[in-house]
Amino acid sequence: MNSIRYRLLVWLLMGAALAVAGAAIGTYLRARDEANALFDYQLKQMAASLTDAPFAAVAPGSSALGAADALVVQIWDRNGVQLFMSQPRRVLPQHAQLGFTTVATEHGEWRVFSTLAEDQVVQVAQPMSARRELAASMALRTIVPLLAALPFLALFAWFTIARGLSPLNRVADAVARRSPVALEPLSEAGLPSEVRPLVHALNGLLERLDQALVAQRSFIADAAHELRTPLTAVHLQAQLAERATTDADRSAALTELKGGLERATRLSEQLLALAREEPGVSDRVAVVIDLGTTARTVVADLAPLAAAKGIDLGLNETQGVQIRGDADAIATLVSNLVDNAVRYTPSGGRVDVVVTPKDGAATIEVRDNGPGISLEDRERVFDRFYRGAAAHVPAAAVGSGLGLAIVRRIADRHDATVTLGPGLGDKGLGVTVRFAQPSP
Repeated sequence: MNSIRYRLLVWLLMGAALAVAGAAIGTYLRARDEANALFDYQLKQMAASLTDAPFAAVAPGSSALGAADALVVQIWDRNGVQLFMSQPRRVLPQHAQLGFTTVATEHGEWRVFSTLAEDQVVQVAQPMSARRELAASMALRTIVPLLAALPFLALFAWFTIARGLSPLNRVADAVARRSPVALEPLSEAGLPSEVRPLVHALNGLLERLDQALVAQRSFIADAAHELRTPLTAVHLQAQLAERATTDADRSAALTELKGGLERATRLSEQLLALAREEPGVSDRVAVVIDLGTTARTVVADLAPLAAAKGIDLGLNETQGVQIRGDADAIATLVSNLVDNAVRYTPSGGRVDVVVTPKDGAATIEVRDNGPGISLEDRERVFDRFYRGAAAHVPAAAVGSGLGLAIVRRIADRHDATVTLGPGLGDKGLGVTVRFAQPSP
């Protein structure tokens, strides 16, 4: 289950269980040490109490077997004759080592204490199992209350986690109440410091989403407005062609109709190109692109349009100028730059396309000797549908105001810069796009 509450509860209970287990082990070891010390003292006191007692030699065949955990007492005289043994069937060393020793027998380990007093050797032994059982009993009595408290600890942990995560539930409810038409920021009042970064990030996202929706609505409205004009013109031209009474009138109306369809088609293509450059739409893999080859292809495609207007369209390229990016998008960028220059440059003009490395960057420049763009309009021409002053621009050349907007959007996506400058001679416009060159 992928739940923070479940994970916290599991980890807390696992930690509590491990803590109880560690406490049980520690309690057992401590109880065992204390039991050993206590029983060693008992053995020592038992041996001291038997050193002055008179004993006769053990009768052969005597068999007094006591309890399994009872003390075993053996006494010898100085000649090694056994005077007493409390449990003859217990096999213990006959030659005792003075002091405390631990002896392994077929009945398990024994703790043995031997002492020499006057003419007797007194040995008192006890099974280690008795000590372990006592230590385990003492540890169990200590741990059982802790084990009994675990269910209550689990309930308390569940309640505490639920209370701690309640701010997240409040944030989730607040986000659920938002809609595309109401994207006001979330309130951070009363939220813990751990949740505030999340709410702050969500507010940033809501703000960007609101801006994107506003821009989208504006784009749709502008696009509808821009499309309505050429489509209305096409409709009127079709009516004129239908009502024409002579071949000349019909041919003129059809020519205008064809021009209107071409403008509507170009506008639709530019709208699609701009939509493809919206953030998150284009996810093509970046590849290495030869900028000169792309410019050469675009110039070859637009050469007939330039020739029809009598425009000198030229290309000056440096070999091996490469960038990394979306090949189709870069081709669209170059095509819009060259197409704008050809369309706005009057007949008999000149358009130069230059591809060269400059200051560690791959640069493409498109310059013309057309009407240019005034200084006050140079920033706004990158806005969608903004055309600027139309003075000295032929009516047939007036576009939709999307060409440079598409160029800026593609350049931003490729971390490139677009600058406007002087054109050829004392007039015209020069557009320079600088790309970072890929690492070798």
